[in-house]
Amino acid sequence: MLKEIAELDSGAVLITGDGKRLARIYINAWSKGGRKVLAEYLPFQVNGDVYIGSPFESDDFDVYLIVNPLSRSKAEREKLHRWLAGHKDKLILLYEQKYVKDSITRYGIREFIDYLIAYKRETVGFEQVDVMRLENGKVVGSKTYIRRY
Repeated sequence: MLKEIAELDSGAVLITGDGKRLARIYINAWSKGGRKVLAEYLPFQVNGDVYIGSPFESDDFDVYLIVNPLSRSKAEREKLHRWLAGHKDKLILLYEQKYVKDSITRYGIREFIDYLIAYKRETVGFEQVDVMRLENGKVVGSKTYIRRY
């Protein structure tokens, strides 16, 4: 399922739990194909060319990186939801630092995302990545990956 996400042409992916490495992998993979990437700002380093700016002011890009969409004020979240509804043909990576998995059902953004990746680093020496495919705000498929370090 993780490789399927890297090969997307359009859709919205939400990464939660401060999964910087995963977000970096996806941004690098998507920018390699000659796609133009616009990020609000970069909380991690990337290899390709990434433009910095507000995604709400430009429609000229193929990939957008929006940081901390769940931690915004109510007015900003509503603006983001309207923007997401109008950009379903673009590839959008929503990167949230706080961990959200099953509680995504409390957020209105669930209606706009296609994949949820919940990254969690455990204290006993492993990482857990839960990937969920969503359709119309409901989970239709999921897979869990565990890696020891």
